[in-house]
Amino acid sequence: MTENFVSDLSLTASHAGPVAAAMQQDLEAALNPSYLRFENESNNHGGPATDSHFKLILVASAFAELRAVQRHQLVYKLLRSYLEGPVHALSLHLFTAEEWAQKEGEIAESPACLGGSKGA
Repeated sequence: MTENFVSDLSLTASHAGPVAAAMQQDLEAALNPSYLRFENESNNHGGPATDSHFKLILVASAFAELRAVQRHQLVYKLLRSYLEGPVHALSLHLFTAEEWAQKEGEIAESPACLGGSKGA
């Protein structure tokens, strides 16, 4: 069973929004993940966007034979329409079940979004 923000009543989960819900549905259909969590990080954005910056933690057996860059390419391909539209930033943390167990749930913080300022 996939653990995800829809069934998780945490504060982060409750603010994931409809864009993350749609992306989640697409990822579940394509990859059948054992764990999936979106964190809405839109509050790190300097503008009014509320459903545009996400951290995705995804554990799937489909990643077993893929290098990190190939995993990212696969997810980018699956989420292409969102990345061309409403999603401004997507931090990917993609693991096999064994890798996830070794991480013990520890994921690095995403960097703050510079928006259009480019560090200004």
